[in-house]
Amino acid sequence: MKLLKTSFLSGISTLIKILGGFIVNKVVAVYIGPSGLAMIGQFQNLIQIVSTLADGAIYNGVVKYIAEYKDEPDERTKIITNALYIILTCAFITCAVLLIFNKQLAIYFLKDEQYSSIFIIFAFTVILFALNSLFLSILNGFKEIKKFIAINIISSIVTLILVTLLVVYLKLYGALLALAATQGIVFFFTLFFVVKSSWFDLKNFMGKIDKPTLIKLGKYSLMALTTALTIPLSQIIVRDFITTTISSDAAGFWQGVFKISDVYLMVITTSLSIYYLPRLAEIKDKSELRKEILQTYKIVMPIVTVLAVAIWLFKDFIIYVLFTEEFLPMKSLFLYQLIGDVFKIAAWLLALIMVAKAMTRYYVAMEIIFSVIYVISSIFFIKVYGLIGSTISFAFTYFISLFILIYVFRKTLFLPKESKSSA
Repeated sequence: MKLLKTSFLSGISTLIKILGGFIVNKVVAVYIGPSGLAMIGQFQNLIQIVSTLADGAIYNGVVKYIAEYKDEPDERTKIITNALYIILTCAFITCAVLLIFNKQLAIYFLKDEQYSSIFIIFAFTVILFALNSLFLSILNGFKEIKKFIAINIISSIVTLILVTLLVVYLKLYGALLALAATQGIVFFFTLFFVVKSSWFDLKNFMGKIDKPTLIKLGKYSLMALTTALTIPLSQIIVRDFITTTISSDAAGFWQGVFKISDVYLMVITTSLSIYYLPRLAEIKDKSELRKEILQTYKIVMPIVTVLAVAIWLFKDFIIYVLFTEEFLPMKSLFLYQLIGDVFKIAAWLLALIMVAKAMTRYYVAMEIIFSVIYVISSIFFIKVYGLIGSTISFAFTYFISLFILIYVFRKTLFLPKESKSSA
């Protein structure tokens, strides 16, 4: 199965990224501590929002339509050209906003005006990030897996080197600086690989603006923007609530558990982002789509469950290796976080169908609903149970998400036509 081959190749990249993440985590824990980790998490959420605004949030749209039109040069050129127009427009507007409001952003998100220079640097690198995102989405759409993976490996190594060196010498400021600069640097490595691709021709980037193509990409932009705004913003709200009602160290413990989840779930999400989205996009027959989904579930869910159980069993060891003794209070957060991770992947597999099939209204509505549920339930559970309530709400939110998505796709995908029509 191509999924297994893709998983093996991307597994090499993921392993390097995980190892790099482990080292970075340890360096941050030793030199900055829990409160610093919380601050870094805050800035990473902001980077997610800004970067998605800068690239027009069209990554998934480009992947889908490049995969769909890979044998239609004219349509393919329309996608690439109009994607470039969108990205350049959004990137320059985002750059201007960061430059104009750098002090205000530093005070609001990082609580200190001294970090305003970080936003000035970020303003210029965000343009390169947006172009890097476009090239990666095209590579993914063409299924140039080896190049895509090579770039991911380089990105991991560059991040590791920059963050480690800058944290050691500049502490928290260095970590923030590295996060702001990394993607801009990686762009030049991506360009090196891209110019050697058969599709890379300046003519593909110099076509006319095409309104129908802009509308098609716009649907994906709306979906990705919704995710980019709702998920990081909900995490920022929850992190601020923990900091205000408990402590900044508690926010660091919460951030640490989230970081562990992000790292080990890369094993799943990286492979599926490379293989699953283009595959879903190219499938036209409903029965074939059902078969692909069920086959993917049979492979993915046992892996996620085994990984979650393993992390639960070795949580003490993981804390000592990835962090320091100062982070031991986070032990109590693992159980519900890991349960939530299993529900999250199960729900994510279904949500990706909405992306592949441009089910914009469903996707946007559900992302907003899930984020509202997460924020409200987090505030409630934290008030009742303390810090552990933050992970209880995480598991609760993704359980509800999975339940709703199963209901939606049972109605739209899995029921026979006659049953669906009579419903």
